[in-house]
Amino acid sequence: EPEPDKIVVPKSGTVSVSELGGASGDSIAGSAATEIQKPKKLGSSPLRRDPAAGDVVPLTPGVGSPTSSGKKAKSNPELNLNFEGVNHRDSRLAYGGNQFSGEPADQGVCVGNGYILESVNSALRVFDADSGAPLTPVLALNEFYGFPPAIDRTDFIFGPFTFDISCHYDPDSDRWFHLAVDLDQDPFTGNFNGKNYLDLAVSTSGDPTGDWNVYRIPGMNDGSEGTPDHACALGPCFADYPHIGADKNGVYITTNEFPLFGDGFVGAQVYAISKSSLAAGDDTIESYLFNTAQEPWQVSADEPGFTLWPALSAGTQFAGDQGGTEYFVSSNAVFDDDNGDSEEIIVWALSNTKSLNKANPNLKLTRTIVPSQRYAVPANSVQKDGTIPLGNLGYGVFTPGPIDTGDSRIMDTRYANGKLWAVLGTAAEVGGEQRTGVGWYILNARVSANGVSASLRDQGILAVEGESLAYPTIGVTKSGRGVIGFTRVGENLHPSQGYASIDDVAGVGPVHMAAEGNAPQDGFTEYQGSRPRWGDYGAAAVDGRSVYLAGQYIEQGPCSYDEFLDTDCNYTRTLYANWSTRVFETIP
Repeated sequence: EPEPDKIVVPKSGTVSVSELGGASGDSIAGSAATEIQKPKKLGSSPLRRDPAAGDVVPLTPGVGSPTSSGKKAKSNPELNLNFEGVNHRDSRLAYGGNQFSGEPADQGVCVGNGYILESVNSALRVFDADSGAPLTPVLALNEFYGFPPAIDRTDFIFGPFTFDISCHYDPDSDRWFHLAVDLDQDPFTGNFNGKNYLDLAVSTSGDPTGDWNVYRIPGMNDGSEGTPDHACALGPCFADYPHIGADKNGVYITTNEFPLFGDGFVGAQVYAISKSSLAAGDDTIESYLFNTAQEPWQVSADEPGFTLWPALSAGTQFAGDQGGTEYFVSSNAVFDDDNGDSEEIIVWALSNTKSLNKANPNLKLTRTIVPSQRYAVPANSVQKDGTIPLGNLGYGVFTPGPIDTGDSRIMDTRYANGKLWAVLGTAAEVGGEQRTGVGWYILNARVSANGVSASLRDQGILAVEGESLAYPTIGVTKSGRGVIGFTRVGENLHPSQGYASIDDVAGVGPVHMAAEGNAPQDGFTEYQGSRPRWGDYGAAAVDGRSVYLAGQYIEQGPCSYDEFLDTDCNYTRTLYANWSTRVFETIP
């Protein structure tokens, strides 16, 4: 087994949240050329690109398994706090209005010490956990990380393009961790210059409104800046779709690696970093990188890992096997280019994590394939008719376009009550129709000297007749009671936020509504002739007995053409997008 690559990363600076957000934009003027955020490289799954033409193409939808949601969990979640989070207009007007319009609203939420930190693709805000009242202005990610604006609209100078966020409050270290990826742009042209970084911010206390240390982990993996060379086509690699996990000893970042300027998929990457080093704010940190494209860490011959979602633990309920273990779960239906389905779930374990606190860590990454029910890549979903002023304005569209319900990657993983819990999106047959549903898995896992072993305790597909349930996320308390959150959408329902209970005795409970949408999605990606963007992922956080969920829906109501032009539909949107987010607390 090869050794992981060590990348030494200096601290790039410290940011004080209390000193940020002094200016917000009061207009949304901008030329068309600089108004819409560049789409990120659409390498979100290995088969999204046509290797011959270099074009983005949809995966072939699979045929869903027959399913029902008749089982009832032992808890019926009580919906408590429920408030409007950061929306597209907030994000666009942050940092003095020096932001792009962007879709989708990738979601990150973390909770602890009486605070809620909600983050979307390019902005964040801290709220009071008791009332939902905002405690900070809406902050652009570029401002939070100490970067210049994504676009300076006075001088038309470009800064880093920052997106793909996640966050976590760790009660063990009393620290907040916030993760994003940035693509550096040429300051004068806005073209990508090849450099990209995993931006990891770590609070210096348990107060997220205070100071944060910032580390920029290079994602090029082309031999520059101390990175290994993964031989990506046409130069640098790109660290796409990062997510964060933690155990007693470490903080873990996973990415899907693609060539930035070429075609292909390298494989999932796993970065392991000492948690105590991050909590102490060390001037340099050491990151240990595992590349699942390397043969010993492949799922099977010539099949690297894809979207290894790292587990977050309930409180301080960490796995202690073999010197400390961090678990990951992944799926592989996207590698089946015939019908986009699979009957395998992959469980990964990084063991001996306590060695991260030593000069020469001795980490071991192993995986096991667990047979499962069939799941499949879903098709896009229809959405209810309604007001689409952007569609009518510039694109000649008079009915809403589809909602992208994603592929079949794992969308969240938790370690709670001694078990692994995971969810993904899947094609599902319900009521004689093909819809998008939630595949859910509860697993027993353990690690020995020979590696990881795992088996399914329970599994199922949650689906609703006449609707699609997309982009699921899950939070589970220490006692093993959990809640799954998701987008609800269909021909009779605008994009909404819903939830359902889950436990390891009776499975999932009935589907509930947290926030019903008021209009169709009416954003620029609906009308560009390629993949519409929605979700990418939601977020969940556990704080004691409470599970907090955050996701995307449409707050904007019916809006006349004049209202659209005069007041941006009563100031609920901007010209190019109308997404909103909802944050809500449940007690399962």
